[in-house]
Amino acid sequence: MEVNGNAGRFGLQGDPDLQFLLRGGDLVKVKSNKWRKTRFFRLSEDCKTVLQQTSKKFKKDSSFSLEDIDSVRYGRQTEGMLKYTDSDSSVEDRCFSIVFKGRRSNLDLMASSKEEAQRWVSGLEKVINSMDNLNRLQNSEHWIYDCMRKADKNADNQMSLKELKHFLRHINIVVDDDYAEMLFKQCDTSNSGTLEGSEIKHFYNKLTHRQEVDVIYGKYAHTNGQMSSSDLLNFLQNEQREPVSLDYAHKLIDTFEVDEIAKVNKHMSKDGFLIYLNHEEGSIFNPAHKAVYQDMRQPLNHYFISSSHNTYLMEDQLKGPSSTEAYIKALSKGCRCVELDCWDGENGEPVIYHGHTLTSKVLFKDVIKAIKEYAFKTSQYPVILSLENHCTIAQQNIMAHHLTSILGSALLTQPLGRNMPTAFPGPEELKGRILIKGKRLNKLDAAFNNNATEDVDSVSEEDEAAELKEGEPKPKGKTSNKIKLAKELSDLVIYCKSVHFSNFDQSRDNQAFYEMASFKETKAMNLAESSATGFIHHNMDKLSRIYPAGSRTNSSNYNPVPLWNAGCQIVALNFQTPCKEMDLNQARFLPNGKCGYILKPEFLRDPDSQFDPVKLSVGPWLKKKTLHIMIISAQQLPKINKDNKRSIVDPLVRVEIYGVPDDNASKQTHHIEDNGFNPMWNIKFQFTVHVPDLALVRFVVEDHDVATQNDLVGLYTIPFTSMQNGYRHVPLLTKRGSLIPSAGLFVHIMVIDA
Repeated sequence: MEVNGNAGRFGLQGDPDLQFLLRGGDLVKVKSNKWRKTRFFRLSEDCKTVLQQTSKKFKKDSSFSLEDIDSVRYGRQTEGMLKYTDSDSSVEDRCFSIVFKGRRSNLDLMASSKEEAQRWVSGLEKVINSMDNLNRLQNSEHWIYDCMRKADKNADNQMSLKELKHFLRHINIVVDDDYAEMLFKQCDTSNSGTLEGSEIKHFYNKLTHRQEVDVIYGKYAHTNGQMSSSDLLNFLQNEQREPVSLDYAHKLIDTFEVDEIAKVNKHMSKDGFLIYLNHEEGSIFNPAHKAVYQDMRQPLNHYFISSSHNTYLMEDQLKGPSSTEAYIKALSKGCRCVELDCWDGENGEPVIYHGHTLTSKVLFKDVIKAIKEYAFKTSQYPVILSLENHCTIAQQNIMAHHLTSILGSALLTQPLGRNMPTAFPGPEELKGRILIKGKRLNKLDAAFNNNATEDVDSVSEEDEAAELKEGEPKPKGKTSNKIKLAKELSDLVIYCKSVHFSNFDQSRDNQAFYEMASFKETKAMNLAESSATGFIHHNMDKLSRIYPAGSRTNSSNYNPVPLWNAGCQIVALNFQTPCKEMDLNQARFLPNGKCGYILKPEFLRDPDSQFDPVKLSVGPWLKKKTLHIMIISAQQLPKINKDNKRSIVDPLVRVEIYGVPDDNASKQTHHIEDNGFNPMWNIKFQFTVHVPDLALVRFVVEDHDVATQNDLVGLYTIPFTSMQNGYRHVPLLTKRGSLIPSAGLFVHIMVIDA
């Protein structure tokens, strides 16, 4: 049995960095100033699990999968490491940290030398990158062989009938004893009572046989039982609806065909065809949308901008921790607008936290340092810092100092060009720049006129922290929401000056393009429903920021889709909360290189447009389509209740459409009992989509439960306009948006003009 073949599947057979990880070594865990303990760490033989050993034994609950790692950081690059090694900066070169996905605490470690720390970091990154580069078919094979290894209880590289039954339960499928015995006998050609070597390979092939793919392949393989390049072209043009040439078919054969004789004959075998279907060319997501492909020179307000609310919070809004880590995670997800709630702190240093609550505090300067480090690792396009300023003049001056000294040339301190602008620059012109959103004492013209006078010496703080809950007494001594504003901080606000919103007419007639309002979700939703066209035209000239209601103390989110439909750009969500709304946000910003900017459709930018998403009329936005979706099958769905070894999922699939109100819809399949390994539905759905440019399509796989609410198995959401026609594999993500490597749906998509 190939229980030690994972290194080969990763392309790392004999790699010295991998061998170093497999041997392992002592590392010091750092949990506080006083808690530092030596533990032995090593990579297990499966090449995907890190084991941790105390002085006595390996602790199962302390092990972790490489798939759970978000990043590996060399040096003192986490809050914990900075805090607990602050007095000993000489250990900088020996430190590294493992940052996990989700809410698991960071693992801060110290090696015995700089070289050893670098070896751990480079080795872990190499194996993780190798895992990430596996295609779906390779991930599937890796997962199945890993399950085989776990089922091989006595590690003799053979599989008994009992172990085979255990293995089938492990991969999420229930079969009766007679079928399991029949399958075992068919593969046990040596009649030895165990499967080994080629018999296991035979068993694997029978297990992973894709009958539905056989049918598709057989329909088009008209050349001696194989697909010729002409047959493949016929499939691509007629089934996949791709406008491609014979040269493209040849390219696919050269790329994916594994049989050398078939490749020489310009044929594609069934194995090559399956590999193609599992690669990105066979994915539902159009690979042409994977990189930045949109015009990035339009004015900034012509884009949807990925935006976070109360970015500093890791959990709830009342007592949860504040952390620089929350900013790093948001920026790493492509977020381009983050929020900083600034208050006076001790020792003259401003802090960030949710005012008048028990949330913990983080230093303003530490947040700015984290933003400087991570702002442009995922995307080169501009980052907006939305300041909510509650500080005294003295600490505002400290804020201005930190912004200018830490961010340096990345901070935009003057409008682009020599003359007073009349419109926003585009994301392309602002690449690598950080913009400040906040209050400003005067008009932007002052940047070109040193003699300009200030409008006022105090400014009303309009944003969400100033909104007291009904019946809540004002803080002692607080008579108004007006604060003094430091000129040094005011002057850093260039294209995003915060102003009060009264109505659309007042904004149009009295406010400059760079003056922008923030709307609480309830007000924004009312405007989007009752005055959609007016809101859309407001957003053609100005930026709008939407934020969750203060009543969402658990950090839940509102539906962003109606606000996007109204052209709102900065629709801020609680990034720390896994939910349907964040899933929709992830999908909205999935195309265009995940850069955090999506160009709004023309009808949300054209001043002559009369588009109203609530009351649809005839116009360029009305591109009515009929969407035919066939849910064919799923592969290698994860077990939900891992504690119960006999628990098997009963999967069902739901397809949801989100867009203008007329397009919102949902349909689902029946559930299939006791089969999460290869369930088959062959169920057809039909949807009518009136405004495809704003529609999102969401696939949800759930474990059916009669007694309780269904459990989520996996999901995937995609913009309607980024879907590919034909037979496609749909990847599946966890509720936190991480890829489930081996799992997926197989569907057929057909979009036609209605």
